[in-house]
Parts: sequence; C-alpha cells; structure tokens
Amino acid sequence: MQLRAEGRLTEAATLVIERYGPEVLNFVETMLRDHADAGDVFAQACEDLWKGLPRFEGRSSTKTWFYTLARHAASRLRRSFHHKRLASLSDISEVAERVRSRTRPHLKTDVKLGVAEIRASLNETDRMLLVLRVDRGMSWNDVARVMTDGEDGDSDEDLARAAARLRKRFQSVKETIRARAIASGLIAGMDSDERDA
Repeated sequence: MQLRAEGRLTEAATLVIERYGPEVLNFVETMLRDHADAGDVFAQACEDLWKGLPRFEGRSSTKTWFYTLARHAASRLRRSFHHKRLASLSDISEVAERVRSRTRPHLKTDVKLGVAEIRASLNETDRMLLVLRVDRGMSWNDVARVMTDGEDGDSDEDLARAAARLRKRFQSVKETIRARAIASGLIAGMDSDERDA
C-alpha cells in the first residue's frame, strides 16, 4: 500500500475503512446480532487498524486483515464482563462513524427475510462462515485466515487443511439452511419424481 509506505498512515487507514468498512460492519452485525455492540466492535476494529498499520506485515490482504481485526474486537467484547461503550480514541473514529451512519439495510423480500431469520438462528461460527464466503466472496484461504487466525499453524499445508474443513462445514450449513427453508415453506422441496431421479 503506497500511502503506508509513504508514512501517510491516517490516509491509508481512511482508505481501507472507507473501502471495506461497510462490509466489515455488516459482518460484525451478523456475528453479534446487536447493533450497539456491533458499532462498538467496528469502532474498535477501526482503531486497531489505525494503530496496527505501521506493523502490518502484508501476509494477507488489508481486507482480510481488517476482517480479522473485527473478529478479534468482537472476541474481546464478548470476554469483557461489562458491555460498556468503547471510547473512540483517535482521529480515525470519525471515519468509522461516517461508514456506520451510511450503511443501511437493503430492500428485503419475504424469502430474503425468511432466509435471514434462518441464518440468524445459526451459531456464530456458521454465520461468520456464510458472511465471509457468500456475502463477501472471500477465497477459502482468506476465510481460513480470518476464522482460524493461525490456530492450526501457519504453513501453507495448515491453511489448506483449515480451508478444506471450512468447505465441508460450509456444505453442511447450506444443507441445514435448505432443510429449514423447506420446512418453513420458504422454498419447495423436491417432489417424489425428483427424489427418484
């Protein structure tokens, strides 16, 4: 990133937050299912990005790193005993607030609302997996980097194994969503002729 190389860290952080902030905020809201907590976590992730930018090694894209920072901020919030509002500590908080305030829900249909309810009923890990892979279109390696954060090791083989496990889990989650959508009448199930084929 040219701005970072030139020492223009605030500008570099602003660019990253403006470019990826809306999707990272949506990711956090999907994970936490609480708008106020999501706003706090997003602000903290922006703060962490701003503070960590000088040390960012580039082992992943800045987008993937931003998602990882958001996941870490959410984990810290969950571990805290008090869900108090996190203070904005830097100039970058203004950028975070701008992104938060302009991010609005999309138009929804009954099916979309139903699927959203099904997704919301999944556990946090499965919701996170869906957001990263489906909503954000991240590669399996990037999904593994965000979700495992090197817990399985740092080698390419470790990353490939983590990505393979997440692909299998993704298939299971898709089957669960489909079954729940059929059970709730959102989509039609296969008729007997289709099942016999």
